[in-house]
Amino acid sequence: MLPLRGHALSARATKLYSTWRPTANAPLRAVHKRNITTQQLDAERQDRERIIVLGSGWAGYTLARDLDPKKYQVVVISPRSYFVFTPLLAGASVGTQEFRTTLEPVRTRRSKNHFFQGWADAVDLEGQSLTIEEAVEDPWQGRSLTFDRHAHESEAQRAHEKQVEAKKGQLFDLKWDKLVIAVGCYNQTFNTKGVRENAFFLKDVGDARRIRNRVLECFETAALPTTSDAMRKHLLNFAVVGGGPTGIEWSAELHDLIQEDMKRIYPDLVQHAQITVYDVAPNVLSMFDERLSQYAMAQFNRQGISIKTSHHIEDLRVGAPEATKQHGDVGDSASCYTIKITEEGEIGIGMCVWSTGLMMNPFVSNALAGKVKRHDKTGGIVTNERLQVKKDDDSALQHVYALEDCAVIEDTSYPATAQVASQKAGWLGTRFNKGDIEQQKFTYKNLGVMAYLGNRNAILQSDGDDISGRVAWFIWRSAYLAKSVSWRNRILIPTYWFVNWLFGRDVSRF
Repeated sequence: MLPLRGHALSARATKLYSTWRPTANAPLRAVHKRNITTQQLDAERQDRERIIVLGSGWAGYTLARDLDPKKYQVVVISPRSYFVFTPLLAGASVGTQEFRTTLEPVRTRRSKNHFFQGWADAVDLEGQSLTIEEAVEDPWQGRSLTFDRHAHESEAQRAHEKQVEAKKGQLFDLKWDKLVIAVGCYNQTFNTKGVRENAFFLKDVGDARRIRNRVLECFETAALPTTSDAMRKHLLNFAVVGGGPTGIEWSAELHDLIQEDMKRIYPDLVQHAQITVYDVAPNVLSMFDERLSQYAMAQFNRQGISIKTSHHIEDLRVGAPEATKQHGDVGDSASCYTIKITEEGEIGIGMCVWSTGLMMNPFVSNALAGKVKRHDKTGGIVTNERLQVKKDDDSALQHVYALEDCAVIEDTSYPATAQVASQKAGWLGTRFNKGDIEQQKFTYKNLGVMAYLGNRNAILQSDGDDISGRVAWFIWRSAYLAKSVSWRNRILIPTYWFVNWLFGRDVSRF
């Protein structure tokens, strides 16, 4: 008689469990705990040094991954639980890439690091202690912190969000042996009236989602039969403030969206679409050689993208320009914006993407006020060549380090770019692992700069070599694909490039 199948499986499972289960002489293998108290964290630490990394950006994320978990107990503190691969944000904001491909989680199955989602609230440099505020319930995770958090929300939403904001997260303290400050920077608005409340920024995945929805909203509103021609021109007029790589690449990505997809979906509306880049400088892409900068401007002109240099923004507000209102009915004027430019006056636009520079993180001016040396021009934390934070008396804090855009190496002028931040993090991680930081000094190696110009054209400058056109575009895509952190995204990124090329971008709003 054949035994019952379920009985056989049950007996086999029981036998396997009996050979595996722990006994007094064979305890369970140590498992990395994800939910852990500070007391348990201290117990798990054993004889390892604890390194607290503030931030999960280019520097913080890279450093945390490079540190040896057998030698250090690494604790990452950040208000967001992921790293953003910022070069792909411009493409994600118009549907060229999926949002998920721009992200890498801080917590992974293979990571041996600890992570707490929170804000660094205060730091005791002498007592080597950090006060952290919980930030899991922060409703603005994933978005820039320079906009009005309640703009364009319903009254019910505003009341709920204010209630959430009023609830301050609980505080807890954590000791450290080494502290690495990599908190990054915020968007610089130069206190231009209305920018914080009404502009769109592009520093996080939430910003990209917000931009994508607004672009699609502009086209859908313009397609309504109740929308006047004057309002259509306003809604489909896109302003970009800032002629750096971010502003230029987003303009190029938007141009591709309009010409490759919107032209087929909204054939009668594309004639009204206009992209204009404004900058106070006489040229865009100033970090490139003049030849490449001029090539970029010529390429934009051929594509119908206007570049207006030496222009100054005075105001950005909701509503149509007053001149438009006086000349006829424009419908719901609150559906568009008005940008006031010193050289041209008021102009109706559908949206304004703001990318003009960096503003120092408030953590530096608040929690570190009077404790560390600050750079006269940028306000950043001054470090020595070993990335150790300096005090006002020029002495170095031996166990406190600063990376990312919030830090400046004394007597250097390295650009505030992801390339510099990741190189600093890689260098510091190697030095920590080898234990030879006192014998080494950081030096930056410029690997080149790239910018996408639209229509499968780009520019590349590296070691005196200037490359432009399709070859530069191929290198641009290949470099970003190679720099992607995980193999998952290295597979997904070209997959979405191919799918969107074959079927077109998804223009549904969600």
